[in-house]
Amino acid sequence: MPHYFLKLNPRRPTFSQDMTDEERAIMHQHVAYWGDLMNKGFVVVYGPVMDPKAVYGMGVVEVENEEQLNEFIKNDPAATINNYEHYPMRAVVPKK
Repeated sequence: MPHYFLKLNPRRPTFSQDMTDEERAIMHQHVAYWGDLMNKGFVVVYGPVMDPKAVYGMGVVEVENEEQLNEFIKNDPAATINNYEHYPMRAVVPKK
């Protein structure tokens, strides 16, 4: 199955330091959403990248096709307040 690198871009560079209560609630939903997909075997790794210019989210997913990936992104609560970039990748992962 193909792998993709996802980058969740924050709506502002200071997002991780100054989220509103509403934004924080959405981000908690976001973590639970991707955690569930990880438990189902679609997510290899995900989490925040502590880039000093602006913290952003990243993930590596294994999906059937790009359409499935786009559905995952569309259904992510964080997609309502941030935006995604995604790129196909040639991931090297342990054998299952």
